[in-house]
Amino acid sequence: MNTPTAPRSICLLRLSALGDATHVVPLLRTVRRAWPAVPIIWIIGKAEAKLLEGLGDIEFLVFDKTAGLAGLAELRRKLAGRRFEVLLQMQLALRANLLSGLVRADRRIGYDLARSKEGHSLSVNERITAGGRHVLDVFGKFCEPLGLHQDRVEWNLPVPAESHEWAAEQLPEGPPTLLVSPCSSHALRNWRPERIAAVADHAAARGWRVLLCGGRSQLERDTGDAILKAMRFPAQDLIGKDTFKRFLALLERATLVLASDSGPAHMANAMGTKVLGLFACTDAERSGPYSDRRWTVNRYEDAAQQLLNRPASTLRWGKRIEFPGTMDLVTVADAVERFDAYDAGLVR
Repeated sequence: MNTPTAPRSICLLRLSALGDATHVVPLLRTVRRAWPAVPIIWIIGKAEAKLLEGLGDIEFLVFDKTAGLAGLAELRRKLAGRRFEVLLQMQLALRANLLSGLVRADRRIGYDLARSKEGHSLSVNERITAGGRHVLDVFGKFCEPLGLHQDRVEWNLPVPAESHEWAAEQLPEGPPTLLVSPCSSHALRNWRPERIAAVADHAAARGWRVLLCGGRSQLERDTGDAILKAMRFPAQDLIGKDTFKRFLALLERATLVLASDSGPAHMANAMGTKVLGLFACTDAERSGPYSDRRWTVNRYEDAAQQLLNRPASTLRWGKRIEFPGTMDLVTVADAVERFDAYDAGLVR
């Protein structure tokens, strides 16, 4: 099969979030396999750029959304005088649709009509085809108008040797490790600390090592403290003590990661580690750990029926059911059952 003619240049616009940034990487790997030399520019968020630093021959143009008008002016300056053959407009949010107006491009490829919202249709002149359920598969469709097909999913996220060495010091060889990442950027997706503690205690009673990880926010610190207080067994506390690259290295060394719909769940999946996912606000079949959802609890259908009085199949793709108490639909028994199923299959 002949490789299609390479475009002169590609600009990709996807600012956030961390999990979605990892979902974009297989698309870039697909493009790079076909066209090793085509210039690729990615307009990306600040944290996401740190996570993916060192990602081959990709030029990051970082947009800091917290910088307000100054951030907008800086991005305009970076784009001045540049024109691209292709823009992949991969974010539906109003901010991203407005920012795309700063990008001069001949072909402006965006989402299918059914998924378009917040002015997205005004920012594109071509669309991907409809279909696809998981976010990563939908992202993969963005190479199809270019004549390519994402026929395999590959991450190979860059992690420096220093990070691997640090992670090995924190998690030396030993018993299986349950890495708990309790917080999402969407607080309503977080599970109750006492429920996390119950599952962590169950793992510890089965001989597992428990490790808590998280960022430096007060919410993450308070949540970690609440989990530790509720636990009967000791746990290793690394909340606020790592970096993005060190966290990736920790994820790779962990046996199983307990997380709700959050960046860490998708980062763990990208590093090849299984995820005990906790889903109710969002559909795990759309945004769960891509490679293996056998260990994930998905109560999205229950949330749709109980909180919206309609089946999930009638909801718009990407619909969030983020209400106080939605995550209570995920029970401790649900998570313990998935943990036990995974634990039973371990070769010790």
